[in-house]
Amino acid sequence: MATFDVNEAEQLEKKYDSALQTRTVGPWIVRFVFLFSLVFAAYHYVTAGIGVPVDYWHMGFHMAGVITLIFISFPMFKRDRNQPMRPNAWYRFGNVPLIDWIFIIVGITTSLYIGVTWYGVDFTVFGIHFQMVEQVMRQGDPWLIDVVFGTALIVVLLEAVRRTLGMVVPIIILLFTGYAVFGQYIPIQTIMHPGINWSQYINNMYFPSEGIYGVTLWIVSTVVFHFVLFGVLAQRMGLGQLFVDMATVVAGRYTGGLAKVSVVSSAFFGTISGSSIANTVSTGSLTIPNMKRMGYPGHLAGGVEAASSAGGQITPPIMGAAAFIMAEFLEVPYTTIVLAAAIPAAMHYIGVLCIVHFQAKRMGLKGVPEAEIPQLWRVIKRGWPASIPLFVLIYVLFSGYSPHMAAFWGITSALVVGFLNPMHRMTIRDVMDGAVLGTKYALAVGAVVAAIGIVVGVVNSTGLGFRLGFMVANGALSLAETVHGLISWIPMLEISIPSLTLFISLVLIAITCILMGAGLPTTALYIMLATVAQPALANLGVPPLASHLFVLYYGVISEITPPVCASAYAAAGIAGADPFRTGLSAFSLGIAKLMVPMVFVYSPAMLIVLEEYFTWAEFLQTVLTCGLGVVMMATAVSGFFIAPMPKPLRWVIALAALFMVTPGSKSDLFAMMVALPVLLQQVYASKRVQVA
Repeated sequence: MATFDVNEAEQLEKKYDSALQTRTVGPWIVRFVFLFSLVFAAYHYVTAGIGVPVDYWHMGFHMAGVITLIFISFPMFKRDRNQPMRPNAWYRFGNVPLIDWIFIIVGITTSLYIGVTWYGVDFTVFGIHFQMVEQVMRQGDPWLIDVVFGTALIVVLLEAVRRTLGMVVPIIILLFTGYAVFGQYIPIQTIMHPGINWSQYINNMYFPSEGIYGVTLWIVSTVVFHFVLFGVLAQRMGLGQLFVDMATVVAGRYTGGLAKVSVVSSAFFGTISGSSIANTVSTGSLTIPNMKRMGYPGHLAGGVEAASSAGGQITPPIMGAAAFIMAEFLEVPYTTIVLAAAIPAAMHYIGVLCIVHFQAKRMGLKGVPEAEIPQLWRVIKRGWPASIPLFVLIYVLFSGYSPHMAAFWGITSALVVGFLNPMHRMTIRDVMDGAVLGTKYALAVGAVVAAIGIVVGVVNSTGLGFRLGFMVANGALSLAETVHGLISWIPMLEISIPSLTLFISLVLIAITCILMGAGLPTTALYIMLATVAQPALANLGVPPLASHLFVLYYGVISEITPPVCASAYAAAGIAGADPFRTGLSAFSLGIAKLMVPMVFVYSPAMLIVLEEYFTWAEFLQTVLTCGLGVVMMATAVSGFFIAPMPKPLRWVIALAALFMVTPGSKSDLFAMMVALPVLLQQVYASKRVQVA
């Protein structure tokens, strides 16, 4: 039975996730970071249970903590990470330069300034009298000190994001800032606006309700951090081992067994991780070497794990930060997002499983030997306590309580079970290390969502979302009219200009998601593109939930789309394979994720929760034909169904698959007609093999 090693998984994640690679600091700083992280985690855990402070204080505490740890842990230049200690000097203490301590002081001061001055200040120091009216009286007309502190916080946040994630996000934020301030000089009439002076810009970005202290930071500080902490503790109490063992029992004995174990265990693990890289290295540290041992090429072994793990952010019940923010944007319960995402996530894993199965058939790879498969009863007997926290979390979540309350009880039950479970007992040190690691995971996302709030603020204050949406819709309409003129003569092809306009809009938005996702975290990408896609698709009759999920899915696809595909590169590192080739394998294995978003836009019944679109007939037809289309596409990618498939017929079955996933009876009939010759060839080729 394979053993899941939490420490090994964490080391691998640190190796392949740049957001976890930090500088070497002195022993006193190490102790401070450890204790500060414990306090930071404890604060979030306790307030989740008893209630968070008022929003501007709570978000201020969270942001101050994130800024402090980022400027201690991440050097100004990436080359200085993991470098040897340098001696203390007046401009450097504990290997942290003076400039970073200044950033910390400015970051803490500006983060807490809103709370301190919310009800005004009136005090005297050294004979100097300070007085400031309450914030509501300064709203819309900020004082000079507000502008100074707001500007300083923006500078600190941009530098924090640059250090953790690189230059892409800061450049985008600077472009949006330039658009807000210099909008009157934009030469494009559609997006031109009167412009916002700097004082008003800081008013919009710094004072709560939008901008930095907006919904994105609120969700991360009240919900996302707690679920990250739950996932870390759940691994340490044995849930990761249970997932791997159950996956081996369920899928190990069948054709391509070890690859199917990778898919199933990644699907299980995705329910608690919400991070593609974390999912990849956690299960991949076991599954990738095993797949290679059984005959899988390194690039394929890595591709299977990366494609499976990329489903983590779309797999309920924990779908990553973007899903929680989506619930807040749409003003719906998080459980609505969970239910809506269930069938599309299942389609993704069906696609990966089918491709794995058919490729294993083509390569002649067998399942795991029976002697190496653990007995179900022993797995359950050893691991059932580890599943209790996950069931507690899901029960509380679906009982109508807030997500952070569900996370609180999930963490609480993980602590109780972890301390009492004799099969996999946690120690105090395990809990402390888990809290510190969970805090470290929160740094990059904490900084980027606070900074990306600036983008949301600019979009809201300038109307940019509707302006860009109008541009997308108009551009798609012009292309649709041109294409319609070229294809309208084809017999039996009944395609209207509005339907072509919608399809072209979806393609343009999907391409934008994939291209921008090459340099952006999924959460930041979702927040920016949802503000553009939503108005554009709403004008074309797409429900808001479908358009938001559409953007999220294509943002996640960028995780396995070359040339920049973080999950695939992590898997390639474990497999010792070429990263680009591994990325191509992962992309081809995740092909279902490309098709499914188009399906639920055209047939929102797949999302279950949209009552005005849902009927059982529509739902069953959409799900069954989509599933069949995914299987057909899997045969095209694999080049095998029941016999090897010639390349021309692979293109034919791929075309049939596209028609099959397209909602509608006519397209289904056409798909079957196109697929029939391929099926006949496969039956004939299979009989020839049997005779031979």
